[in-house]
Amino acid sequence: MSEFDKNSENIDEDDDLEYLINLYGRDILSSPGMQSEKTFRQHGRMSVYEHSLAVARMCLRIVKHFPGEVNMRSLVRGALLHDYFLYDWHIPDESHKWHGVTHAGDALKKAMRDFELNEIEQDMIRKHMFPLNPVPPKYRESWILCVADKICASKETIKRR
Repeated sequence: MSEFDKNSENIDEDDDLEYLINLYGRDILSSPGMQSEKTFRQHGRMSVYEHSLAVARMCLRIVKHFPGEVNMRSLVRGALLHDYFLYDWHIPDESHKWHGVTHAGDALKKAMRDFELNEIEQDMIRKHMFPLNPVPPKYRESWILCVADKICASKETIKRR
């Protein structure tokens, strides 16, 4: 499958989602930083690692609803790295005080340190908190991530109650 071919009729099955995530994100998933995300809580009892995987799956599920070409490799990689800030923001610490506003920038800096990112992936990570971060996404992949992240975060937050 071409990285620009969203082939929407063929990405509904869970096996297809996992295949694409592993195809494009294997190096990210096995990295020390991503593995450390398993120890950081995100929403409810879900780890940042689990949340990032859920968001990547959701991106692949909703891509067929966005018109135009989508770079599937960037979609998966940006989704996996969107919360690559590498700390537990629930631990009381002055540096976590503005987590909601600052974590996208923190995630981008650390992701750029550990991986080679293209412009789409950088935009996805930097702008996934729109509209809390006021600059809107530039690419379809970034918009898809914004929607997917909000769906997953909402489900995870409600589920914990």
